[in-house]
Amino acid sequence: MQWIELTIATAPAGIELVAARLTALGFDSFIMDDQQEFHDFLEQNRRYWDYVDEELEEKMAGVSQIRLYVEDTPQAVETASYLSEQLSLLRRQFPAVDFGPLTVSAAGCRDEDWENSWKQYYQPLPIGEKLLVVPQWLHPENPEGRIEVRLDPGMIFGTGAHASTQMCMKALEQCIHGGERVIDLGSGSGILSFTALLLGAATATGVDIDPKAEDIARENAAMNGLDGSQFTAVTGNVIEDRARMEELAEGGYDVVLANIVADVIIPLAPVVPHFLRKGGVFLCSGVLNVRLDEVKAALEAAGLTITGCNQMDDWCQLSATC
Repeated sequence: MQWIELTIATAPAGIELVAARLTALGFDSFIMDDQQEFHDFLEQNRRYWDYVDEELEEKMAGVSQIRLYVEDTPQAVETASYLSEQLSLLRRQFPAVDFGPLTVSAAGCRDEDWENSWKQYYQPLPIGEKLLVVPQWLHPENPEGRIEVRLDPGMIFGTGAHASTQMCMKALEQCIHGGERVIDLGSGSGILSFTALLLGAATATGVDIDPKAEDIARENAAMNGLDGSQFTAVTGNVIEDRARMEELAEGGYDVVLANIVADVIIPLAPVVPHFLRKGGVFLCSGVLNVRLDEVKAALEAAGLTITGCNQMDDWCQLSATC
């Protein structure tokens, strides 16, 4: 199969906002190339090496872009045009942010090029005190004995690389003590459900509006040695489909997760109390700093009490109870 690689040229100050907008638009798999993040990575991990290839540094100089892949069909041109329109709207929405050129360019590539292109960016990733996210095609050494969460992210959001996911995983380390009933609203790859189960939760249900997420999450569950008695993947929209919401909320949950975006968390807030057991906790993430007050207000208006707020890069993660 032929693919089209769409490259969005932006600037360091705007790349996170562009990525958030792509996620909100349903583009769940993309690659971010950013000079500042590259240099931050080098500085934060300097103890692991004493030499960096000059050619690699030159290649990353001045780079701030996002690459995503669409099938090479007549609709690809429409997709590129649609992205250009949405990026123009984004610039108008945040006039003070330096987004750079925000141009969209296209290039063709084959299946094997796409596979190698995205897989090279996924490496074992330690998170928090206990966890290690491992792509399923790798078998790394694990001298610290961290709990391995294995994934084949495919085309579904949730690899552990994003700040919002990492904050949720760290929060789960603190609130899973053993035997909890967990539900993840907007589960994607299932990474948060698996994290909860591997930390000791009794059961987890992953809910997503994308039917593709069901199959990928089940495959990822099997990679982690989790069967149907522990993990359930379902498709549904708990905001708009009340019957589905009531069906899934039956019995309540000790932990409710939502690692999505502010524009989904805000309308989701009134639904959350239906899912929470007394003493349960709601963990939400995917909230940009600029949207934090809006999300807090929505949670409080729904009768939730905010008990914690963590920040990483430009993102926030909130904890709340009924």
